[in-house]
This record gives sequence, C-alpha cells and structure tokens, in this order.
Amino acid sequence: MTQTAHSPASGRPDPSSSSPSTGAAPAGPPARDDRVRRRAPLAALLGRPEIGSLIGAVAIFAFFFAVADPFRSVSSMATVLYASSTIGIMAVAVALLMIGGEFDLSAGVAVTASAITASITSWQLGLNVWAGILIALAVSLAIGYFNAWLLLKTGLPSFLITLGTFFMLQGINLGVTRVITGTVATPSISDMDGFAAARAVFSSTITIGGVGFRITILWWFLLVAISTYVLLRTRVGNWIFAVGGDADAARAVGVPVRATKIGLFMFVGLCAWFAGMHQLFAFNTIQSGQGIGNEFLFIIAAVVGGCLLTGGYGSTVGAAIGAFIFGMTTQGIVFAGWNPDWFRLFLGAMLLLATVVNLVVRKQAEKR
Repeated sequence: MTQTAHSPASGRPDPSSSSPSTGAAPAGPPARDDRVRRRAPLAALLGRPEIGSLIGAVAIFAFFFAVADPFRSVSSMATVLYASSTIGIMAVAVALLMIGGEFDLSAGVAVTASAITASITSWQLGLNVWAGILIALAVSLAIGYFNAWLLLKTGLPSFLITLGTFFMLQGINLGVTRVITGTVATPSISDMDGFAAARAVFSSTITIGGVGFRITILWWFLLVAISTYVLLRTRVGNWIFAVGGDADAARAVGVPVRATKIGLFMFVGLCAWFAGMHQLFAFNTIQSGQGIGNEFLFIIAAVVGGCLLTGGYGSTVGAAIGAFIFGMTTQGIVFAGWNPDWFRLFLGAMLLLATVVNLVVRKQAEKR
C-alpha cells in the first residue's frame, strides 16, 4: 500500500513523489525559501531608496506652501524647478557614480572648465560656437576618463584622486582665463555665429499656459527617466550595483569593473559639459571662479535621495528628489522673506535629517 503525496500548489496528486507506507509520520509542508518570498507592498515601498527623500520633499513643500504666499503660484514653481534642474542634472550623474562606489569632488569646477573651454576656444580661434561646444565636450569627457584612469592605475580612493583634480582645474580655470583675457571672466560670445541656435538647445525658455519654463527642466526630467531605465532594466545597471557593492566579487563573476568605472566617470564629465553649456549660454560669459563648492550640493542631493556613501545602493529618482528639495529650500526661503544667510544651516540640518530618515525607513523595511 502506498501513500500518495499532493502538490502544495494545486492539491492534486503528484505522480513523481510516492513512497511506501512504512509507518513513518507523513512529511510536513516544504520549508519556505526566503530567497523567493513575496514582500508585502508596504515593505516593498519602504525598501525603495528614494522613499525617505520623498517624505522629506512632501513635508518641505507643505511647509513653504503654508508660510510663503508666493510659493503657491505656478510661476514660482517654475522658478523652483529651474533651480532644482541646475543641481539635478549633475546630481543624477553623481548618484550613479556613488552607487558604483566612487566620488567625484571635481564635478563642480569641471562644469566651469567646460564652459570656459567652449567660450575661449570659440572666441580666440574665431570658430563657430558649435565648434567650441564640441571641443568642450571632448575636454569634459577627457577629464572624466583621466579621473577613472588614475583611480584604476593607482588604486587610490576616488576621494583623493578627484580632490587633486579639483585643485588642478580650479587653478587652470583661473590661470588660463587671466592669461588669455587679462581678467577673471571670459568675453561675451553673444554676437558669434551659432550662438542663437546653441542657446535654444541649452538655455531657452518654453512657455506653457503663459508661464515660462527653462528648457533645462525638460532635459533634467529626460535624463532622470533614461538613467532610471538603465539602472533598473539593463545589464549595465546591474553592473553598476555590483561594482558598488563589491568590486572584487563583481569581477569574479565576469562584470567589467574597469569599463563600468570609466563609463561612470565619463558620464559625470558628459553632464558637467551640459551644465557648463547651460551656464555659458544663459549668461554669455563665465567667471573662472564659479563652481567651487557645488560638488557638495550634488553629493548632498544624492545622499538625501537615498544613495549610500559606501556604494551599491541608491536611485537617480531619489537624487532628483534631493535636488528638488534643494530648489524648494533656496527659493522658499526667498519667497518667505527670510534671511538667506541661514540657508547653509538649513542645508546641513536637512542632510543629517534625511540620512537618519533613510536609515530608519530602510531598517523598518528590513523587519517586514
């Protein structure tokens, strides 16, 4: 006589599993494998890197909406989005780099270096503005490649590598501009060939419902969408997470660690080029001392958005939300009529609070 086992999924007899009745107790239900267990929707939501920054963004929006009357208008929100996009474009690239386990402290001055390159080469060589733009693109990508190459060649922390690049670019920006122009600013290129077309691409205004929105907002949204798709739906995204989590383990399973890190640093260079072109064509000229300190704003936006300083975790959507928090804060203080001298204090407090909130939310998600 035999005892027939039943499939736990359907309750029907399983012909592949029958055993003689030997008097032994019937086997209990199979052990549950935690690797394939389904998470509750709330736990899955809390486990997202950007959920902490989203909570903070809603709170800050509600606060300024209540205390600052100008904050409630559509035109004011367009200003907030513009301020957010100027930080957010670079924050997306820096977030990807941080997820990959690296830092770039030269990102702020790299933006200025790109703008200076395009302006001076176009002016001094009498080129069409678009030629200067392409030369600046090559220089920006080269800076990113140099950072990655030196990192991989020496094995030094990216913090030290890019800190050195930061000082080098700061000196080059000031020294080259002063030698060529005799001042600390580049000459205006507003009357040069190609300027109008370039300005339409990098710094134009789109009117919707009578309200002007800067085109950088559109480019920012597009960049966030593309980077999020790459990070979550492609093999390259898996490589970025793997390299940031454990580069040696990733290399052992065939992940191209070297190419991934080079690509991430060059993507920072690409975004620095775009941000530099926006600044150039928004103001027609560039001050050589611009950009110093902005690298911390990019990193803060990424950290507020849920990126870990240790790498392997984060999202570009979270970095975008972090940049939006920055935009709301800078403009909200102005709209509320407060002294802007307190902004840095608020920024530091926001960084600490967001880090704690992200930690608490992640721990709660792990318990579920």
